Amino acid sequence: MRHILSMIGRTSATALFLVFVAAPALAQASLSPQDLAAIRLNIADLLANEAALPLPVRQRQEALNAYYDDQDGVLLWMGTERAPAFIAWLRSAADDGLDPADYPTDQLAKLSDAVPVTDDRGRAIIELHFSAAFLEYASDLQVGRFLPRKVDPNFFLQRREIDQLAALQGLAAADNLDVFFLSWQPRAPEYEALRVVLADYRALSAAGGWPTILLGDTLKPGMNDSRVRSLRARLAVTDGANPQAPPGEEEVYTDDLIPVVTAFQRRHGLEIDGLVGRATIVALNVPVEERIQDIVVAMERWRWMPANLGNEHLMVNIAGFDLTRVSGGQIVEKMAVVVGKPYHRTPVFSDSIKYLEFNPYWNVPSSIALKEELPKLRKNPAARAAAGFEAVSDGQVYNLTSINWNRYGPGNFPFRLRQRPGPNNALGRVKYMFPNEFNVYLHDTPSRSLFSRAERAFSHGCVRLSRPLELAPPVLTDGGLAGWDLARVNAVVGSGKRTVVSLEDPLPIHITYFTAWIEQGVPNFRADVYEQDEKLVAALGGDSIAW
Repeated sequence: MRHILSMIGRTSATALFLVFVAAPALAQASLSPQDLAAIRLNIADLLANEAALPLPVRQRQEALNAYYDDQDGVLLWMGTERAPAFIAWLRSAADDGLDPADYPTDQLAKLSDAVPVTDDRGRAIIELHFSAAFLEYASDLQVGRFLPRKVDPNFFLQRREIDQLAALQGLAAADNLDVFFLSWQPRAPEYEALRVVLADYRALSAAGGWPTILLGDTLKPGMNDSRVRSLRARLAVTDGANPQAPPGEEEVYTDDLIPVVTAFQRRHGLEIDGLVGRATIVALNVPVEERIQDIVVAMERWRWMPANLGNEHLMVNIAGFDLTRVSGGQIVEKMAVVVGKPYHRTPVFSDSIKYLEFNPYWNVPSSIALKEELPKLRKNPAARAAAGFEAVSDGQVYNLTSINWNRYGPGNFPFRLRQRPGPNNALGRVKYMFPNEFNVYLHDTPSRSLFSRAERAFSHGCVRLSRPLELAPPVLTDGGLAGWDLARVNAVVGSGKRTVVSLEDPLPIHITYFTAWIEQGVPNFRADVYEQDEKLVAALGGDSIAW
């Protein structure tokens, strides 16, 4: 701020005193066309010749040059009512999960009040500083404050940047600043839903949040326990429980609480049994401030997402252990999935499904071949052969029992292990391929029991589908192929032959990580299974965290 004022060098000492002592009483003077023309000339000169421009202006000088060099462009701040509206947006940045302290709001207010008492060169500097601050806020609002890989090396989303010149031109064309910023936010309806719930949860926080419940024996329907009072009061705040118990049953887990408890369990990804055990009590006791933090983190992650997800697409939420299929811009299907273990994490990225492979071979990744399969081969190669495994080297297929596996190990393993199609194949009957550097894809699995669990982080990184064959017809249809129904899919699978079907139109798929989202107006929260929220929270707070 001191540097900016030093550039408004022709402002008198008396005028500066008025700016900082009596500034709130000052209004921005009406500027004549001659004043505005002079300001434009000064802007051109500053951008072309001034080496000591404020850092925020220098950082965006290319875009500012492009905008203000355009003779059809107009001044954005001088002679308009945008400055107070912009300052109001900065002060309410928390509405979008941003931190108002990140922006020079007070300095901008003082600069705005200085307009009547400075000269045209000073006004030119103020115009540029407002435009630079606008570009900073516009970027944070649309694409986020951080590059995903800077926060977490397991996030491989493509870097996004705003078109700064387009932002300036869009602001000039907008009817007002509110119209611009409302259109500038992420377009996903999920973002707007989070924005609404963020306001609701901040109101809950202001009202004192919710009560906590003591740990103890599992609360079961019909049980008499003093903690039921707290349970009812807690669920009344967020889940619609009747705050008044039936007369004489204030400490009884009555039947009216059962559907409320199960609804709470469902939206928190817990076992849905109506029993209030340790996991449910822990979730109930998470403070409202932490839930606000979860929502803010989710809003930041939506800013990282591609601007266009695709009218038809698939989205896997790692933290939610589910897959969503969108067609015609609407959610039409959800299914449970299994994702990578915390030490075999499924990466976050976007890609496109190129083809489906029915009755696939499983080409065992080298790390799994050495760490998991080689010890089994040394012990009983016949058992692995019976499970459908074979070895391939230089295009030749070997029976596992014909090889002395004790001769091989890390650095000396000339084979590629694969598992033939069949009922024991680790990939099941179909895999959905979007070739990528992580060797991650969607696939079937013979291990069906895992889908009944609430938390499903059990794979080596790929995504296992609970209803893999049912997903195939709509994926093939959305991929531009006609004539595929479940009967045809079952016929191909029943043939036992490896069959590759390429999509005419690659189908976008997004592997994401959201621990908070809104579903039909209801907030949902999940555990931070990969501890990735912790890293982003630290970054948002200006801290660093070891990976």
